[in-house]
Amino acid sequence: MRRALDTLYTGAGVLSGIFLVGIAVTIIAQVAGRMVGLTIDSTETAGFCLAASTFLGLAYTLRRGGHIRVTLAIRHAGPQLKRLIEAWCLLVAAGGVAYFLYWSVDLVWFSWKFDELSPGLMAIPFWIPRLSMALGALILLIALVDDLVALWFECEPSYEANAERILPAEDAEASSQ
Repeated sequence: MRRALDTLYTGAGVLSGIFLVGIAVTIIAQVAGRMVGLTIDSTETAGFCLAASTFLGLAYTLRRGGHIRVTLAIRHAGPQLKRLIEAWCLLVAAGGVAYFLYWSVDLVWFSWKFDELSPGLMAIPFWIPRLSMALGALILLIALVDDLVALWFECEPSYEANAERILPAEDAEASSQ
């Protein structure tokens, strides 16, 4: 199960990176097109790639400890209190993401049901880019619940364990003060 979840998070991170490349490609195509007198409207597709990259990268970034955390309140707390505060934060985050996921799926469903199309030169069905938002929120919710379960079994959450890989130990101490 652990390997499947880690593969899910890594796959979402890879997709996020692919969509970042998609942004670069569309913008480069627009610039190159202007140089040769072609009009290439890439603003819309770059925006869709940006949304996909952002939402698909959320769980991967959480698991790697890359999100900004304010640890001022828990820095000096004892292990039990720190664990309770972490659990509360994960529960609130999971609740917020679940709420967002519900309405994201609702938005995708109605976009598909009413066949909404983007207003740009390429009439892209809106449910396609919006699906990446809902999928990213679902994967983030899974990651939050995954860390909550780890905390329940008194394991270190992934964002804590991986934060030290991002910041060396002396930098991690300085940044938490």
